[in-house]
Amino acid sequence: MGQHSFHPTYSVASNAAGEHLRRLRQQAGLSQLSLSLLAGISQRHLSCVETGRAKASPGTLHALLTALDVPLEHCNAVFIAAGYAPRYVASALDAPALEVVHVAIDHILQANNPAPAIVINSSWDITAANASAGLLFEMAGVSVAGESGLNLLDTLLRPGGLGDCLANAQEIRAIAWQRAARESASNPDLARLLEDLAGPKEIPLHVPPSPLILTRVRTENGELRFLSTFTTFGMPLDITVASLRIEHLVPADAHTWQRMKAAYDQWLAAR
Repeated sequence: MGQHSFHPTYSVASNAAGEHLRRLRQQAGLSQLSLSLLAGISQRHLSCVETGRAKASPGTLHALLTALDVPLEHCNAVFIAAGYAPRYVASALDAPALEVVHVAIDHILQANNPAPAIVINSSWDITAANASAGLLFEMAGVSVAGESGLNLLDTLLRPGGLGDCLANAQEIRAIAWQRAARESASNPDLARLLEDLAGPKEIPLHVPPSPLILTRVRTENGELRFLSTFTTFGMPLDITVASLRIEHLVPADAHTWQRMKAAYDQWLAAR
């Protein structure tokens, strides 16, 4: 991914940014009063911005967009609509400025062994993984070879991938599809991927609701169970960094922990 370059001036309708903000606020289910309190501005000023009677300063826009937790690329669209230059850039993954990010990611991945951990970008491509993640895929019989790399959504939903190795495949596929469908509204590449994949059936109604979702992987050593947690970068100023998330597969029982530790210890001994 290369650096984005932008023209420094823009000509837009005076209330274009206000329309953006009103739509984003409504999508978040917030009233003008609620958003104004979160952003630290007056409700009257927010109303004037949304209707185009007032132009928000860059600082006010930043406060509103932060309160709405808007993705950085969408923030750029609002700044452009307001007649300002985009605030954020998207650096290439190999850009020198992101070296500190790679160091941090490598540290997190290694620290998670023998628990699997993978790095996913906004299109669900797996951009990095620790040794234990590779070992889990190997135990499940899933090939990760190929020049194009591995896409988590693709391997969960496409026949022959990781989804076929899950004891609760229908549940995990439905959850992944629902999340990706929400994210695809702001990601054309992800939207195209979803068009190429067959959507899963809905979660059966008889499945009792649970506060935790287990990923249950069938292997030659029996079923392994994991809980998923995610790490993201706090307050990123780069679209590429903001798009990255680390998924940690935490062993959910003693059997899973022992099998992952044994596999990792064996891998270390063979190095």
